[in-house]
Amino acid sequence: MSLGETIMKPTTMLWRNLVSMDVEETIRANPLDGIVLLTGCDKTTPSTLMGACSVGLPTIVVPGGPMLNGKWRGRDVGSGTLTWQLSEGLKDGSISTADMREAESCMSRSAGHCMTMGTASSVAATVEALGLTLPGASAIPAVDARKRTLAHLSGNRIVEMVREDLRITDVLTRAAFENAIMVNAAIGGSTNVMIHLTAIAGRLAIELPIDDFDRIGSRLPLLANLMPAGQYLMEDFYYAGGLPVIIRELGDRLHADTVSVNGRSIVENSREAVCYNREVVAPIDSPLQKEAGIVVLRGNLCPDGAVIKPSAATPELLKHTGPAVVFTSIEDYHARIDRDDLEIDADSVMVLQGVGPVGYPGMPEVGNMELPAKLVRQGVKDIVRISDGRMSGTAYGAVVLHVAPESAVGGPLALVRNGDLIKLDVPARRLELLVDAEELARRRAAWTPPLPVAERGYVKLFLEHVEQADRGCDFDFLRGSSGATIERGPH
Repeated sequence: MSLGETIMKPTTMLWRNLVSMDVEETIRANPLDGIVLLTGCDKTTPSTLMGACSVGLPTIVVPGGPMLNGKWRGRDVGSGTLTWQLSEGLKDGSISTADMREAESCMSRSAGHCMTMGTASSVAATVEALGLTLPGASAIPAVDARKRTLAHLSGNRIVEMVREDLRITDVLTRAAFENAIMVNAAIGGSTNVMIHLTAIAGRLAIELPIDDFDRIGSRLPLLANLMPAGQYLMEDFYYAGGLPVIIRELGDRLHADTVSVNGRSIVENSREAVCYNREVVAPIDSPLQKEAGIVVLRGNLCPDGAVIKPSAATPELLKHTGPAVVFTSIEDYHARIDRDDLEIDADSVMVLQGVGPVGYPGMPEVGNMELPAKLVRQGVKDIVRISDGRMSGTAYGAVVLHVAPESAVGGPLALVRNGDLIKLDVPARRLELLVDAEELARRRAAWTPPLPVAERGYVKLFLEHVEQADRGCDFDFLRGSSGATIERGPH
């Protein structure tokens, strides 16, 4: 099944688990000895990996690669990130619809996935950090001739892996997942990596609670100067030396006792890596930011956790208390966000309910809510936003995501009302709804769950079995593996 990130309704995240089931059963049902996963945009990588992990054969990944840098009016522009900037420009009148159309034609000038450090680039880099690609694979542009060479070498290597019986389960150890968390922090990677890595680990019976992402990665420095947290794009990153440079800079922080698909650890593979542009990749002793990894929040508004990406947020908003402006659904948000009579100011906290795994369904990338037109016209660039949804890795802002449990299953987010004070304290890892327990109990007693959005088919299966964001949004019956053996044949 093809997952067209920008065209599928309601969100490709709804179909990630279905693709993983397709991959798992296709591998098991056919006489295959080794697996080459061809990946591209956001969900193709985790979905195929989840399926392959549930079988456990020798497996190698060939990433599709990013697009060439976008070029618009004499400057480099990044897909996705520019989209959000243009949307704000339309609201404040600084650009026209014609400008938007021109920019769109300049933004994606080759085959490939987003060339910012969005979800596709983040997950590709994470897979390289896990050890599932040949060294340097994740940053090669899709149309670069070296991509064909990589594919050829990967084809050679999977045959050798079969002969060596080097399986995906040998590569994906607990130490490999910790390496991937650290690398994702150093590149300013997407918050979506948390959900996908957690789901992949679940297929291998490796415990990877979301607090590990904070404990292991949140205090690591930002080394990659890439949009949306920085200035450059994936093509520049590749020319600067790519992920091996990041791995070398992290050095002994990483676990060297792992094995990658070429039989050596990622640390050994990167020992001789050279950085050719220090504007793009900073040295570990002079980072772009001292602490840039994903932070996990706890509190009465998110008992099972929520996340924020500090490197993409306005620093002044990382400690903030303000009144809630609540949108009960994505439709409610679209209907009211640009109305002049919307009661909201720069101190407000935007809250979006009903966009989690069950509520939407599928947990779409709508958490980075566009700001109201009236605030944009006032020059406001960022306010605190909270939801049980996700956001694109190309986006930015003081955006709290993945609130669990979600509102549609009765999580505390469902109880928030307009005017309630919400306190965000990222340094303290807290997110609190400043409403007393008795009032919350009264609201909970009056709350009724929304009607299911489907009564049949795959979506019904999804609603009944999807786990919450802190568990990776996998199906409860897919945790663990089935192995490669099917005893009975067709005749």
